[in-house]
Amino acid sequence: MADASWLTEFPAMDRRDLTAIKKTLDGAYREFSRSYGDIIETFFDPLLYFLVWFEKLLINTPWWLMIIIVTAIVHLSARSWKLSAGVVVAFSLIGYFGMWDNTMRTMSIIFVCTLLSIVLGIPIGIAMARSNRVQAVVTPILDVMQTMPAFVYLIPVVMLLGIGKIPGVIAVVIYAIPPVIRLTNLGIRLVDKEVLEAATAYGANSSQRLWSVQMPLAMPTIMAGINQTIMMALAMVVVASMIGVKGLGQPVLKSITNQYFTLGLFNGLAIVALAIIFDRVSQAYAKRTQKHMEGMHSD
Repeated sequence: MADASWLTEFPAMDRRDLTAIKKTLDGAYREFSRSYGDIIETFFDPLLYFLVWFEKLLINTPWWLMIIIVTAIVHLSARSWKLSAGVVVAFSLIGYFGMWDNTMRTMSIIFVCTLLSIVLGIPIGIAMARSNRVQAVVTPILDVMQTMPAFVYLIPVVMLLGIGKIPGVIAVVIYAIPPVIRLTNLGIRLVDKEVLEAATAYGANSSQRLWSVQMPLAMPTIMAGINQTIMMALAMVVVASMIGVKGLGQPVLKSITNQYFTLGLFNGLAIVALAIIFDRVSQAYAKRTQKHMEGMHSD
């Protein structure tokens, strides 16, 4: 067994020094929150208005029309009658067991978080693919984002913006965005160099190669990243409910604190149903995109 006595040779930090450092950092962040919290909150007001509007739209839409719309989107994306029938059954059961409004709230927050992750993540992934320096800087940040416990994200966000929808959205996006960034970078970097050389030979510039060659060929990999982002956003729903995000996560949290087994089980199954639907649709769309690109490439 190795001798660990050498560890005692390192000078331990004095507890008073450590406490002073913690107090200094906490005080600095509190001061930052007081000084700029209102300005930052105002910056996110348009996002809050859109989220509230979209949530009300989903809740106020008649249930039968909502089922038709979701089923049509699923069928157009996946071209699967079995999956479409599964959507009808799942949403009918969700409504029958009284979870409709919370499901619509969860769908609205997942839609907004996924949209934000795509809008922010894909450009970052493109920048990483086009520059090794950017990749070297961003990769460690993504490593931290993916390994940091989800609860830790809530602390600075709540201190800065309080409790509500926007802090929840920010926390979910931070947790869910790394896959779409990583797989956008990977997908673009995996594009065959011979294809790029052929595009260059035909006179395509850097921008044309990106949008006409690299992005279409990388789309299946990017779709896999979007799929993972949606799954991670759904996994964060229960955690986000702790800071006031309404939806299926709040009944699950309530069931934990009050030991309501059935309430937690039903709402948990509703989250699982949404996860399966989103997963199957995004995977089916990615496969169709890949087959389409392979067909074009072979032509």
